[in-house]
Amino acid sequence: MANVKEYSVEEKLSSLVTLQKIESKIDEIQILKGELPMEVSDLEDEIAGLHSRQTKIEEEINGIQEFISNKKNLIKDAEALIKKYEKQSENVKNSREFEAINKEIEMQQLEMKLAEKHIRDANEEIAEKVVVLDKAKKNIGAKEGVLSTKKGELEKIIAGTEKEETHFNKLSAEAREKVEERLLNSYDRIRKNYRNGLSVVPVERDACGGCFNAIPPQRQSEIRQRKKIIVCENCGRILVDRDLFDSVEVK
Repeated sequence: MANVKEYSVEEKLSSLVTLQKIESKIDEIQILKGELPMEVSDLEDEIAGLHSRQTKIEEEINGIQEFISNKKNLIKDAEALIKKYEKQSENVKNSREFEAINKEIEMQQLEMKLAEKHIRDANEEIAEKVVVLDKAKKNIGAKEGVLSTKKGELEKIIAGTEKEETHFNKLSAEAREKVEERLLNSYDRIRKNYRNGLSVVPVERDACGGCFNAIPPQRQSEIRQRKKIIVCENCGRILVDRDLFDSVEVK
């Protein structure tokens, strides 16, 4: 944020170089971590999705088993009714009653056959879902193994760099307080535009230290004078002379 004190251009440039060097140190730590944080996050999301899929399959199997149980109960009820009708048939008084009872028996027999077919189909469906469930469980196991390995690798890196990262994050916060808001916004915008995170670069071998575009001698002279903020006409990075850049040390 902007301070009450008015800083010279040279002081502003020095603050920007300091911030750049600190955040480049933080970038180096992030490079050590590589893609691991993203890979760990992606694997966790994938495993959560696989667990949801597993739960859904298990619920479907439970639903089919309940369906089978209901059909088995229907068969038992049909068998009981058939016995009841068969007993009634022993006491019929005419052929009309006999035919009516036979129709009821036939209807219950058809209900039993249909229920048995439903049970066979349902058992086949369960067998198919069990295969899918087994594959899902194995997939989860494999993914969890990979996740465990990657988490272990990431935790090692974090353990080795945590103190250093905390130190540089603190320095970064302090350095940002010394850069006026307008410059800080420009610095952050430029930094986001480049994968290497370089917003402030020195002039090296008569060229921009970021994009290596040639800097005219007159422009270099203005940069060495440190009287105004000068940016590379090609890449937009903030340019400083090599002496100023080297004078800033970050520990």
